[in-house]
Amino acid sequence: MDRKDVSEAQPAADAQVAEIARALVALRRSQSRRALARLAAHRTGPPAGGASTAPPDGVVELLDAVEDASALTVTEAAAALGVDQPRASRLAAQALAAGLLRREADQADGRRSLLRLTADGRALLDRVHAFRRGVVAETTAGWSPEDRADLARLLGRFVADFTAVTGTGRRPV
Repeated sequence: MDRKDVSEAQPAADAQVAEIARALVALRRSQSRRALARLAAHRTGPPAGGASTAPPDGVVELLDAVEDASALTVTEAAAALGVDQPRASRLAAQALAAGLLRREADQADGRRSLLRLTADGRALLDRVHAFRRGVVAETTAGWSPEDRADLARLLGRFVADFTAVTGTGRRPV
């Protein structure tokens, strides 16, 4: 590629990067627990009694982080979520009070307390993951198998590379 080709390719690459960034913001917004909860409520009607019993988004994100690691301290959870330790502690307290997590002593270091999913926490995550997969399946229902495979491959590659650049160790759920 000569210098002219490189200079002509740069605006196109910049536009593509900008479009990817916009799509990521739109995807993040549409994949929030709140957005998905609105979709679920729209499809199934309001919860019995009129009030939602669903935990806050942050608690579900904490459950996801604990699932990824199988067990975390509150300090490790804070790092995984990108929040400060007091916020992670409040989220853990909410999850513990709701019976979604349990504390247990770290067998390697008795001074540490680990957060682990309870059966109720696992059941909640299973429902959240199934709903998310259903929305993705519905969204891509008209796509060819090749297009779905390409998206899965490229999105997985993007997440791995993005994780390497940003230093976040979370897998998508």
